[in-house]
Amino acid sequence: MPHFIIDCSQDILLKNSPEEIMDAVYKVANFTGLFAINDIKVRLQPFQYYRLGDQKKNFIHVFGYIMEGRSTEQKANLSRQISIRLTELLPDISFLSVNISEFEAATYSNKALVNPENKNQDRHFGL
Repeated sequence: MPHFIIDCSQDILLKNSPEEIMDAVYKVANFTGLFAINDIKVRLQPFQYYRLGDQKKNFIHVFGYIMEGRSTEQKANLSRQISIRLTELLPDISFLSVNISEFEAATYSNKALVNPENKNQDRHFGL
């Protein structure tokens, strides 16, 4: 936790490598201080086929999924900082957007939480 999933038009990867784009999002997430460095996960999915508005040629959208508990201001700042960094990296992009959504702790599960040795229900158990 958190997960940042980047959807983008395939042509974006002709200008910047997937690693460069993912690293930019990773570094911003880490810089905010909201997450442990080993918890941050970033994935990128390019799309060959898509439809955009008139005169628009490419896009990037970051879906951020984080555990509940951060303030609206913290989430808004995270979204803004990712937008700023990607705008610097991709100044000619037609559409760039970011949204941050929360996981509900009560309904979240992972490998650590189902481990019978994890008596304290630590979601980082064994990492």
